[in-house]
Amino acid sequence: MKEKIGLNQATALPKSLADVSPGQGQGTSALGTAVETTLTADAGVGARIGRYRWVICALLFFATTINYIDRQVLGILATDDAFKRQIGWNEAEYGYVNTAFQAAYAVGLLVVGGLMDRFGTRKGFSVAIVFWSVAAMCHSFARSAFGFGAARFALGLGEAGNFPAAIKTVAEWFPKKERALATGIFNSGSNVGAIVAPLAVPFIAVTYGWQWAFIITGALGFIWLAFWLAVYRKPEEHPKLSRAELAHIQSDPLEPTTRIPWARLLPHRQTWAFAAGKFLTDPVWWVYLFWLPKFLNTTYGLNITQIGLPLVVIYVVADVGSIGGGWLSSSLIKRGWSVNRARKSAMLLCALAVVPIMFASQASNLWVAVGLISIAAAAHQGWSANLFTMVSDMFPRRAVGSVVGIGGMAGAVGGMLIATTVGLILQYTGSYVPIFIIAGCAYLIALLVIHTLVPRMESARIDAVESLGGTGERA
Repeated sequence: MKEKIGLNQATALPKSLADVSPGQGQGTSALGTAVETTLTADAGVGARIGRYRWVICALLFFATTINYIDRQVLGILATDDAFKRQIGWNEAEYGYVNTAFQAAYAVGLLVVGGLMDRFGTRKGFSVAIVFWSVAAMCHSFARSAFGFGAARFALGLGEAGNFPAAIKTVAEWFPKKERALATGIFNSGSNVGAIVAPLAVPFIAVTYGWQWAFIITGALGFIWLAFWLAVYRKPEEHPKLSRAELAHIQSDPLEPTTRIPWARLLPHRQTWAFAAGKFLTDPVWWVYLFWLPKFLNTTYGLNITQIGLPLVVIYVVADVGSIGGGWLSSSLIKRGWSVNRARKSAMLLCALAVVPIMFASQASNLWVAVGLISIAAAAHQGWSANLFTMVSDMFPRRAVGSVVGIGGMAGAVGGMLIATTVGLILQYTGSYVPIFIIAGCAYLIALLVIHTLVPRMESARIDAVESLGGTGERA
């Protein structure tokens, strides 16, 4: 069903929707037309919605790209023999360095979600990207495992702001039925960052030295900041947003704007379902980011100048999975499926696609291993797009940042555990077999836990004595 706007509304929509009945926006029909969504008038007269919201989505995409470039630089440099000799760490110490990042990421996510809800994404996102960009550049001063651990801790604190801010921005700028697609698009920036890093970092390191790899990539955040401050405003305050597009963005039912304390979020099964999904599956992605270059280096003998192509292939395929996973559930909803059935069906498909990665460590051919890992990485990103969108499906917009922060903290705690575990496994066995077995099982277990906690994925009933008069906002 397409959204309907009466002829009078189509020609004279008020900037606020307080006096207009909410529409029935259903999102997009296909990925290629996602940014060209249109409304139809009652008599069949077309009225273009506009697509400025996709400009905001593009900014989120580039922020996520920079976020992942900065966090992956160290993993790529860890394959360089000269770098390893200069720093002098072993597998266990490398695991501890990554544990420091995860610990800070966990703390940051616990705090930053509430800060984004309180201060808004324009200010919050700006502070976060400045903090993590400076921390990324400070890696260039480190000369020991401890020094890198300190730099990684600071990086983790800053980078924790990206996803809570991005998810909250999607909730502000998109109606519910477009959020999975928008989330999939900006989340694909994680794969683009993972593609750019192995192409750029080896060249910079070999040409100018490894220190400049951190300095140059860290400086990218300040370029993004200039565009963010120039472009971003709330939808109802944005001078370039058309009235028709604002109507589309605000087409979901009104909800109150009173902030929801964390104490009222933790008792809900919906919060724990999201947190469990993140705790069980985020660590797998961290393993890809921090250990795939080392896996290719130790298993197939690829050096820092040779790992680029396999990593690019893996993350290009993952990028397709990110967008495709969001598109799939949105498309199923458009076909009349319930949100619960559509999200979980897409997540089940992704979970099953990860299972073959258990054989990757035993592949005798490099490209067989790359193929298995590529499919698993794509499935993870499709899973992640739907998992993130579940938050805005089940919670009011004013709680989204906090819930994402809680879940992200759970994922980071899982990442802490896996970073130390992987480091110790490799230090004492040198085998990637148990690591890939863990990865292959994690998603099916996570889906079982999620379905047990929220079998119908109903909205969280957050009791509050709130007046809707003058304080309502769209879901």
